[in-house]
Amino acid sequence: MNTILRKSVLGIAGLAFTGGVFAGPIAAHADTAHAATAGKPVAVAAVQGEQSTIGLDDEQTVNVKAIIAATKKAGLPERAAVISIATSLQESKLENLGHLGDRNDHDSLGLFQQRPSSGWGTAEQITDPEYSTLAFLKGLKQVDGWQDMPLTKAAQTVQVSAYPDAYAQWEKQATDLVAKYWNS
Repeated sequence: MNTILRKSVLGIAGLAFTGGVFAGPIAAHADTAHAATAGKPVAVAAVQGEQSTIGLDDEQTVNVKAIIAATKKAGLPERAAVISIATSLQESKLENLGHLGDRNDHDSLGLFQQRPSSGWGTAEQITDPEYSTLAFLKGLKQVDGWQDMPLTKAAQTVQVSAYPDAYAQWEKQATDLVAKYWNS
């Protein structure tokens, strides 16, 4: 295949991929069976890059606990909760965001800034912390080797963000939150 044609095909495939074709439907149609990773420790080999942290209010703490509860409901280990919380920290600062008007990224909503138009669910569903977390986790379970890959790569594969490396900055805070609330 000549180079120009190959680049055109790859470019079109890339647009479809970044448009949420991969992220939404994978979460919407993924297998809900328990993963074989239950019991895998939350510890990671190394946290990537400089870390950010924010103070949490009561609502954000409730959302952390909801993400952890949904992770347990899905039968996934603490590492999945760390990835989920870090993703939510990046996407919404753990706030269950409704439509933000002109500041909104398309139709992104909720803790994970999921989009109804990309197949994540209805606006009502994806602003429900349990539903949105389970949808994110269904997508995560579809990522081969997610348990052992860098957090930012696992999160990016599900989310398809314009800022793929941004998730890494929240790994330490997410790990600390899971350590604090997993058994409470």
